[in-house]
Amino acid sequence: MGWFWADSSPLKAPHAIPSSSATPPPGCPMHNASSQTTPFPPRNTSQPTSSGSCPVRAPNEPMSSPKSSSISKLNPLNYMPSNLSQSRDQRQSIHLPTERETSSIPRGDTSGNWEYPSPQQMYNAMLRKGYDDTPEDAVESMVAVHNFLNEGAWAEIVDWERRFSRGLGYGWQACRRGEEGFLENADSVSNPRDIAAPKLLRFQGRPNEMTPKARVLEFMGRMYPAKFGCEPPFDRHDWYVQRRTADGQTKEVRYVIDYYSAPPEPTGEPVFYLDVRPAVDGPTAAVERMMRWGGDVWFRASGARAREMATA
Repeated sequence: MGWFWADSSPLKAPHAIPSSSATPPPGCPMHNASSQTTPFPPRNTSQPTSSGSCPVRAPNEPMSSPKSSSISKLNPLNYMPSNLSQSRDQRQSIHLPTERETSSIPRGDTSGNWEYPSPQQMYNAMLRKGYDDTPEDAVESMVAVHNFLNEGAWAEIVDWERRFSRGLGYGWQACRRGEEGFLENADSVSNPRDIAAPKLLRFQGRPNEMTPKARVLEFMGRMYPAKFGCEPPFDRHDWYVQRRTADGQTKEVRYVIDYYSAPPEPTGEPVFYLDVRPAVDGPTAAVERMMRWGGDVWFRASGARAREMATA
């Protein structure tokens, strides 16, 4: 999941996402909790200068040629290989499509939208990561699930931006009547035409780093399994979004996404839950989260809905 590609070919919470008939196989890296990720930003692995040496280069000392590293070969927008081939691998036994689907997610670095990988690129990426046992006939389904979940995550982010891109005062007006009240009066409270669409600047997959909220839910599940018991998220992403404020300024907002698997539908279709929220990188994001959660809880717990219905 989250494998957008920056180069085009010649270019209630957590919230439920509807089910999809495409089922990712166990070999899919988005379901492998032990998959490795590149740290962001990358750690400086160069050797520190010894305390006894002079850090200033002498005028006649030749410049050392820079060494190529694996980090330099990665796309800085998504930390994935930027030159992943569309060519068929020699170990491949069936044909995989090379067509790429354009997402609904606007890019922040240029015009147009992000593109999803083709099934052939997805397969090549998994081989490059060491997943040699992935069934080739399941790759197209994996791409469909990947695209489906990312579209759902972006829809949740747009929902947050409709509430808070114009400031906390506007956000409170959108949140004070809870989730249902916002949906009923979304056009009057937050006209999409008056709000600049957010854009995705870059993203990073961090499946081995649980968010603080996920850790708390895991602890509560151990203490009270009947009420909070659930599997931990199978993946975690950080998406960096460009927000355009009411005064025309742009601001970078980091969103955190936890991906959960849920019991399948009676028909056997898989179900996923996405917990999407702004990362608490400052007091504004903390207030936004408290407003949305607290407004919904207060509106329902205080009986405001019943009073509105009685006076209607």
